[in-house]
Amino acid sequence: MIEYGTMKVNGKGHLEIGGVDTVDLAARFGTPLYVYDIALIRQRARAFKETFQTLGVTAQVAYASKAFSSIAMLQIANEEGLSLDVVSGGELYTALAAEFPVEKIHFHGNNKSREELEMALDANIGCIVVDNFYELDMLERLCRSRKCKVPVLLRVTPGIEAHTHDYILTGQEDSKFGFGLQNGQAEAALKQALQSNSFELLGMHCHIGSQIFETTGFVLAVQKIMAKLVEWNHKYHYFPEVLNLGGGFGIRYTNEDHPLPPGYYVEEIVKEVKKQARDNGLKVPEIWIEPGRSLVGEAGTTLYSVGSSKEVPNVRKYLAVDGGMSDNIRPALYDAKYEAVFANRPLEKCEETVSIAGKCCESGDMLIWDLPVPKPESDDLLAVFCTGAYGYSMANNYNRIPRPPVVFVESGRAELVVKRETYADLIRNDIRLRVSLT
Repeated sequence: MIEYGTMKVNGKGHLEIGGVDTVDLAARFGTPLYVYDIALIRQRARAFKETFQTLGVTAQVAYASKAFSSIAMLQIANEEGLSLDVVSGGELYTALAAEFPVEKIHFHGNNKSREELEMALDANIGCIVVDNFYELDMLERLCRSRKCKVPVLLRVTPGIEAHTHDYILTGQEDSKFGFGLQNGQAEAALKQALQSNSFELLGMHCHIGSQIFETTGFVLAVQKIMAKLVEWNHKYHYFPEVLNLGGGFGIRYTNEDHPLPPGYYVEEIVKEVKKQARDNGLKVPEIWIEPGRSLVGEAGTTLYSVGSSKEVPNVRKYLAVDGGMSDNIRPALYDAKYEAVFANRPLEKCEETVSIAGKCCESGDMLIWDLPVPKPESDDLLAVFCTGAYGYSMANNYNRIPRPPVVFVESGRAELVVKRETYADLIRNDIRLRVSLT
């Protein structure tokens, strides 16, 4: 069994997280249930921040809230002194509802609407990460009409391909994100931003991918961006206050994954930025990063109740649970891999290999294909590890299945932070036809 954070097996032989028995959690809150180990989230946040402090570098660690956004989660991020990355009006609205410090909110996105930009300007957030010329023009018009000036970063694509899944590559030249660094787009955006009275150009941003297990891509990105910044410093007498190198730091989903410690990514990034600045006689910019998955991914566990089973002779045995692609679409979307145990008896000897099927009406609704387990019983509770990132945030109502609740556990206490949806919630926005359309 893989153990994360405060996870352990207690005296009853049950899986325990945050000092709370998962069997008790399932009985109290029902299943499916997302459970977050808050102590582990705090530990990861502090590891990133403390590394920057040890290296003597001015920095911001911004939680990439797309991984998991809720009011309670943003409260934890604020308690740990993090900044915040939002990518939509909904995420920004959640941040404002959580009373997150607006000066520490950064707004990303490749197709921000006028309404979203107005919302950000109304809130006077800390920074808008401009992704394209359409947005640059629209934001400039809005600022002119309001007679205001907004801090911005320019998102650039440095042409680095991280070693990750094709669907989540974002730093290469052929990307929907950002201004191309090599094709002249980034320089054109820089000139426009510098010539405008509407922008306070803080610096540059890039994001090279997700679930990255090495630092080579980050080092190459720093080298490419710094080379351009040196060139632009000579041409335009501009050097950024901020260099944001994004996130994408990998986590361990299975024993096949071998991520680096959070601080090591920071150490290698800082070392290369310092080297490039020193070699070119420039100051070291403030360094920003945006961990999301690496903060919350391993802290999340989803609990399911085991239901029906089906044996296909000489092929496989299916074991169905009461959730699936409605609460974790990543296996269907990315072929993502997970590990799991029976939370009510995690140390019992495994006697069978089963495939964990979801309850959605899709043959592709499979959570885990080959999972060694003890002989299944009708009251088993399945704990799937590392579902803290992109589980709840990508949950859906396919087959009109309500979204599960979210519980935070810490120091022996459990607190409900997102309620389970009800059937009434599912039809809240439905409107009956008042007249026939035929």
